[in-house]
Amino acid sequence: MSDRLAVLPQYFLPKYLLTAFAGLVANDRGGKRTTRLINWFVKKYNVNMQEAANPDTASYASFNEFFTRPLRTDARPISSAKYVCPVDGAISEFGNIAAGQIFQAKGHYFSTTALVGGDASLAEKYHDGQFANIYLSPRDYHRIHMPCDGRLTRMIYVPGELFSVNPTTARGVPGLFARNERVVCVFDSAYGEFVLVLVGATIVGSMQTAWHGIVNPPRSKNVREWHYADQHIHLKKGEEMGRFLLGSTVVMLFGKGSMQFNQDWQAAGAVRLGEPMGAAINN
Repeated sequence: MSDRLAVLPQYFLPKYLLTAFAGLVANDRGGKRTTRLINWFVKKYNVNMQEAANPDTASYASFNEFFTRPLRTDARPISSAKYVCPVDGAISEFGNIAAGQIFQAKGHYFSTTALVGGDASLAEKYHDGQFANIYLSPRDYHRIHMPCDGRLTRMIYVPGELFSVNPTTARGVPGLFARNERVVCVFDSAYGEFVLVLVGATIVGSMQTAWHGIVNPPRSKNVREWHYADQHIHLKKGEEMGRFLLGSTVVMLFGKGSMQFNQDWQAAGAVRLGEPMGAAINN
């Protein structure tokens, strides 16, 4: 079966209703019922609870508490590299942004302008820059951390679809990451401006950031924007910047000539938080 045929049912599913229901289940404090759900999930997806700061599945009051669990302080050492990987996951694609177009999967591209919610002046800064798309599977750690020191300047909520973001869907749905609901976070750094985009998906109940809390819900039909340049919000390399309540994908954008990716990186390769992601070219 082709990828396009495989994802065809997603066009007809009531994705928002499914997501709202999943959010209710994930926030339910159901005692033993919640523990059974967590234990089923751990077994099905082979989750390594020995890395968790609290490995006792019965101690989590809700599925979301378990899903966004912190790791042991020694579980993810932060490399001395200029840029480090901000999440656990698998590399969907990475490389150069060609004339404002980002490679999604075979036969599919999406524009930086569409990704950031239609702001052409913001997208222009990454016209011939670099990108990385990292997919977080259900078994992965679901907090997002900083790839380098950064000062927050803007956050943009972009409404959109709620397709799945797994590899099959990435190959089957055109413009997936610029089509789904997302939160665009813009930072300044010593190496230039960069963007972290948290991409929503089916049953992703919400996305939240360290400075704002839960961004969605409520969901909006319109783009919403917050400006932080005067608030002096600085985050260190490796510091938590956000999290998914149920999982999805992170897209990163870097300006032209600001960084060079780790030579060991390859598409579909597994990555972990804190590993070297790249070197700064001009610093």
